[in-house]
Amino acid sequence: MRMATSGGANYRNGTYRSSLKVDKPLSLNSNPKSSVKSKPLPSSGPRRNSTGSLGTATGAAKDDAGVPGRVRVAVRLRPRIAEESVGDADFADCVELQPELKRLKLRKNNWDSDTYEFDEVLTEFASQKRVYEVVAKPVVESVLDGYNGTIMAYGQTGTGKTYTLGRLGEEDTAARGIMVRAMEDILADISLETDSVLVSYLQLYMETIQDLLDPPNDNISIVEDPKTGDVSLPGASLVEIRNQQSFLELLRLGEAHRFAANTKLNTESSRSHAILMVHVKRSVKGRQSALSTENGANSHLKMLKPPIVRKGKLVVVDLAGSERIDKSGSEGHALEEAKSINLSLSALGKCINALAENSAHVPVRDSKLTRLLKDSFGGTARTSLVITIGPSPRHRGETASTIMFGQRAMKVENMLKLKEEFDYKSLSRRLDIQLDKLIAEHERQQKAFEDEIERISIEAQTRISDVERNYEEALEKERLKYQKDYMESIKKLEEQLVKNQQKHGNEKVPVGLKGDGSALTSNTESSKVSAVEEVAELKKVLQKESLLRKAAEEEVKSLKSQLAHCKRSEASGNSDILKLRKMLEDEARQKEKLEGEIAILHGQLLQLSFEADETRRRLDRGGSEVSGALDSLISQVKLQQHDSTNGEKASVAKLFEQVGLQKILSLLEAEDADVRIHAVKVVANLAAEETNQGKIVEAGGLTSLLMLLRSSEDETIHRVAAGAIANLAMNETNQELIMAQGGIGLLSTTAANADDPQTLRMVAGAIANLCGNDKLQMKLRGEGGIKALLGMIRCRHADVLAQVARGIANFAKCESRASTQGNKTGRSLLIEDGALPWIVQNANNEASPIRRHIELALCHLAQHEANAKDMISGGALWELVRISRDCSREDIRTLARRTLTASPTFQAEMRRLRIDY
Repeated sequence: MRMATSGGANYRNGTYRSSLKVDKPLSLNSNPKSSVKSKPLPSSGPRRNSTGSLGTATGAAKDDAGVPGRVRVAVRLRPRIAEESVGDADFADCVELQPELKRLKLRKNNWDSDTYEFDEVLTEFASQKRVYEVVAKPVVESVLDGYNGTIMAYGQTGTGKTYTLGRLGEEDTAARGIMVRAMEDILADISLETDSVLVSYLQLYMETIQDLLDPPNDNISIVEDPKTGDVSLPGASLVEIRNQQSFLELLRLGEAHRFAANTKLNTESSRSHAILMVHVKRSVKGRQSALSTENGANSHLKMLKPPIVRKGKLVVVDLAGSERIDKSGSEGHALEEAKSINLSLSALGKCINALAENSAHVPVRDSKLTRLLKDSFGGTARTSLVITIGPSPRHRGETASTIMFGQRAMKVENMLKLKEEFDYKSLSRRLDIQLDKLIAEHERQQKAFEDEIERISIEAQTRISDVERNYEEALEKERLKYQKDYMESIKKLEEQLVKNQQKHGNEKVPVGLKGDGSALTSNTESSKVSAVEEVAELKKVLQKESLLRKAAEEEVKSLKSQLAHCKRSEASGNSDILKLRKMLEDEARQKEKLEGEIAILHGQLLQLSFEADETRRRLDRGGSEVSGALDSLISQVKLQQHDSTNGEKASVAKLFEQVGLQKILSLLEAEDADVRIHAVKVVANLAAEETNQGKIVEAGGLTSLLMLLRSSEDETIHRVAAGAIANLAMNETNQELIMAQGGIGLLSTTAANADDPQTLRMVAGAIANLCGNDKLQMKLRGEGGIKALLGMIRCRHADVLAQVARGIANFAKCESRASTQGNKTGRSLLIEDGALPWIVQNANNEASPIRRHIELALCHLAQHEANAKDMISGGALWELVRISRDCSREDIRTLARRTLTASPTFQAEMRRLRIDY
């Protein structure tokens, strides 16, 4: 897509400047206004969901509440470009904008016009910042809040869709497009520690989804969730974005791999729908539940409530421009690309019409584009559409069609749904971590408890042993003491008894002694007194011994009570050990329970993965069956051929059905020259249809055509066979087969031996198609393809020279792309093979097709700095300066001017020559 100002700014590769001050941006969320011409738009209330709605999920949960939201539409006017300023100088613009009223008038003639209202009307002076804030910022904010969002650009080719969405702003930061500004806001709002941003960049080309970040991945399938109806692309690359610079590098890489072509309406017309998908995953702060506690002892074993995450998806769609073949001048493969683009846009328009009219059936499956946008129109996403138009009255029909598309889109209602879910994986990780912590803490506590129990047991045993030993020693001492006292007492008593007995024996009175008996009586009484005293003393000793015995018994009782206390302490310790062991067993059982639940969750995850794989395989098998059914339908194009027998006209399609492809191909080897000529003409006509090309190649038709070039000497056969090979060479797979079977050598030989201009034109067209394949450049040049192309210059026929110029332009463009991607260094192979003098000589050729291709070839060669010196010495610099000044096409002038500005070598030479441009 391209959008240019009248002053020469290119909206895709140049800079757009506005001299007017822009008012404060108006929010696209304002109340919708109905069209003055059409019926009032529906309210923002809930819309009836039809069974075939582009956004209806048949298996969606019934309890998901939605918020109604209408598709918002803004219209943006591109300024006049130089060609329009010259060609339409006497005519007024076909549109008149009234931005303050949000109205647009489309002129029917000088006195009558139709008026339409939109959510926002953006003039040609509106800045990129204003466009972003009005169209895209509300959608980006919704995505950050957990909703899906879609931003899409629709319009005729060359009206500024890619400029509005995908501009990188490398030369002028104010020119940054919606993609760059949206990522800036997303990265500024998220936290890189807890949130994530993943990006996919795809293109829908010829009804195949290709990965712009991984070009070999060129056939990605669409998978729909059978329960929710959500659409996903599991085969697409997902790149995590951590900073803005990496995102810009990703966009540059994707843009380098995107298909573009040169048409009359746009030098670099996008030939595919570009789709940028941004997946934003955010953790919701303040919503995580704490541990639920029913009792204090086991609170750490309660399950955590899972954290909540919001997953928003932003889809930015840069649609390829609709075009009319008679205006774009597309031919060959570019014509097939235009047909595919128009078919997909037509399918999208049918779905919008059905949704706007609340139709019971919406044809979602007519195109992969409508399947991808299933959630954007009538689904659950917040959608903003910007339609781009041009002012030229020559394109009034396309402008009116674009406006009516926007009017119908404004009637589509979406039900916005918050994409909020529990993060079970995060919860599982947290539970595993907490479980490991609890197990480790329990092991530490158990070890400390066992050590403490062992210490208490050892201490108790030591104390008991000490008490028993002290008791035994004290008891033995008391026993020995009492025994000693007893023995001493007995000994004293015996001694006293002996003394008393001796004393009594000496005191006996002899017979014959005289005296009175009073003395004897006195001694007896004194002995009795002494014995009584002795007995009293013994009683005292006995009482003392009794008291000592009682004291010893009391001490024994005290020691026994201490021993009982120690035994009770030991029993209490044993009960604590039992309690801890029971707690350990409970924790072990809880651990087993958690592990079982985790195993169940893992099993469910594996089951879901298995079901997803089965669904994907079923979808893949279904897609291949549909593709085979479509390929079996042969185009019914009626190509009339003269029948030499009866003079009647028979169609090639009917002949193909009646005779069969194998029979037709076998006639290529017939001995009769007329039969071979008719057969090769039939094959050439069949090869003109893309649906037949694959069957022709599979049946060996390409090999037979190359064999005819090698073996036949008939000029007519050479011409028609070369034309058929040129048709087959429009397919990239067939190009590789042609090169593998030595086709370039046979084409070179045919070109060297042919003199007929039509034969040379067919051969040059085939080689020109091969020159557009990046993978075959070295092999093409090595087998003499470039020299064969240059050798056909000897035929000065304009049609032959136009094909030669086209091949050189294709080769130079592939070299420029390879140099930009870092895959090629050194001078151009065209310069090494001597093509530069002829390029410079024909840069100002009178024939427009030749001049246009040569001018593009010069610009592509000049983009590689290694070619600058050769181009200066060969006179190409003067032609580049002339092209930047005098070229009739604004896009080629801008490309030449930018190339001269970007090259230091060209700049230095122009300063030396004092060239001012």
